[in-house]
Amino acid sequence: MLSNLQQQPADALLALIKLHNDDPRADKIDLGVGVYRTGDGETPVFGAIKAAEKKLVETQDSKAYLGPEGDMGFVAALMPYVFGKENPDMGGRIEGMQTPGGTGSLRLALAMVQRAGAKRIIVGKPSWPNHAQICKDLGLEVVEFNHAGEDGKVDMDALRAAIASGTEGDAMLLHGCCHNPTGIDYTHANWDEIAGLLANSPIMPILDLAYQGLGLGMEEDAYGLRTVLAAVPDALICYSCDKNFGLYRDRVGALYAMAKDPADLTKIMSNGHSLARANWSQPPDHGGAAVRLVLEDEALTAQWLAELDEMRERMRWVRDKLAAAGVTGGVDLSPIGIQNGLFSIIPFTPEQVQEMRKNHGIYFAGSGRINVAGLTTGNIDKFIAAVAEVTA
Repeated sequence: MLSNLQQQPADALLALIKLHNDDPRADKIDLGVGVYRTGDGETPVFGAIKAAEKKLVETQDSKAYLGPEGDMGFVAALMPYVFGKENPDMGGRIEGMQTPGGTGSLRLALAMVQRAGAKRIIVGKPSWPNHAQICKDLGLEVVEFNHAGEDGKVDMDALRAAIASGTEGDAMLLHGCCHNPTGIDYTHANWDEIAGLLANSPIMPILDLAYQGLGLGMEEDAYGLRTVLAAVPDALICYSCDKNFGLYRDRVGALYAMAKDPADLTKIMSNGHSLARANWSQPPDHGGAAVRLVLEDEALTAQWLAELDEMRERMRWVRDKLAAAGVTGGVDLSPIGIQNGLFSIIPFTPEQVQEMRKNHGIYFAGSGRINVAGLTTGNIDKFIAAVAEVTA
């Protein structure tokens, strides 16, 4: 039976990691893997997380199952940061559950809307490749619109047309901030318009907030999500702590549902629980428990936020440095300065991508997507010089 399976293409990112690791050059640069790096090129464990883990080791008295909903203390502790401290559950209209990372949350959200009757998911392109991959695996049709134009700004005309074409049973997947892979975010004015358009549309929004705090700040990065939620009757929110708490390998995420009628939440979440039971049964505990302990402790919360500020400021320095280079060879790096988060796309040709790898030991995705956090004071000048040479 197993011989009937068809060979699947290798994951492009995993192949890129191997290429980088096999390169013997001491000055090689990895701009592919989507993790934060310090100025020394390391991906650290947050000090606040280390302190919470120490407390967890000293106080945890059981490893018994949590249930498919996970650590509800973790789920509740996140809500004021996601939805606002004044009314975090929107008057009883929001409930959530823990998931294995943001990917688990997205899988659950898309499976839930499919179970509710959705057939089409409207997604801006380019998007995180796993968005389309999950939809394909679930048998959901992906309807694409252009996220950004050649001017490096969001393509609001394409978005307006996509929403106008929506019909009953459609869902729209929107990046809350720090767009992956372009770094091109909607402005507050854009979000105000998007919220108004969705308020008058049958489309159900699915909001993917995977990088809160890595763009402009925790509150600023939640503006779009909160604005949309204030305007629409129902929504699903996919959240990841993997980036803003540095818990990549611990897979820490949450799915929240907002319902027009709070009485529907029990029914909605029962579907989330049953889908989780059939997929992973229950989420891993350790990372979620560490986040909960951080958010329950005022001093640890302050430490975490300070560490997050430092991350964001370092990435802003990289963006400003690249933007200051302006037109470099045949590309203009200046738009990178007004983008947010870990990623940006530089319009390299496939041949130029290969030349950057072969001649300069600089590795990034074939799409031209770079992880700006891979650039440091020690290698950013080399990168800019290589871009100038290869694209001239």
